[in-house]
Amino acid sequence: MGLLSFVPDLKEIANLQTELEWYDASYERVLYLWKNENRDFVGIIGTEINDDFIMVRQISVSPAERSQGVSFLMLDDLADLYPDKRIMGNIEASALIAKWEQHDDGK
Repeated sequence: MGLLSFVPDLKEIANLQTELEWYDASYERVLYLWKNENRDFVGIIGTEINDDFIMVRQISVSPAERSQGVSFLMLDDLADLYPDKRIMGNIEASALIAKWEQHDDGK
């Protein structure tokens, strides 16, 4: 619950519990935890798995790791996990996804 509490809409415990219940209600909704090189959990991505794409609903990184490019690494790993699906973002995540796509195109 800690990493999701960094998402502004989920700071209230009731909202956070509702969100966790929403993810738990369908196997197509998945929360992925991400560990850094020290094996500490430092990020979480909330997704909806669809036939042709993955919708990123939330992405949260611990404050100490935010300037380390962790969100792009998390999205890279998500893309590797689903190579045949496009990664998309909801309104809150779409700007980050667009930056990641531009960065990814430059590799």
